[in-house]
Amino acid sequence: MKLLTAALLLLFIAMCLTSTEGVKCKCSRKGPKIRFSNVRKLEVKPRYPFCVEEMIIVTLWTKVRGEQQHCLNPKRQNTVRLLKWYRVWKEKGR
Repeated sequence: MKLLTAALLLLFIAMCLTSTEGVKCKCSRKGPKIRFSNVRKLEVKPRYPFCVEEMIIVTLWTKVRGEQQHCLNPKRQNTVRLLKWYRVWKEKGR
């Protein structure tokens, strides 16, 4: 009986840890400088209690590497310009 209780408790703890895995800060490493023409998708996620700054995730496409996702530093001037450019580009209907 003790073994069954211990196994269920361990299973419960494992389930709790995997459910919190999805809410961790994804942008621990910042991505490279990018070309605006290679941008496929841009996601801006708000600041969470466990993240110091907002997350800006960009999906790029190149012939050599295919699709890749990178995190950008929201404080860099290039990222601010990319956000402005993407909003205008999206409003025009691409």
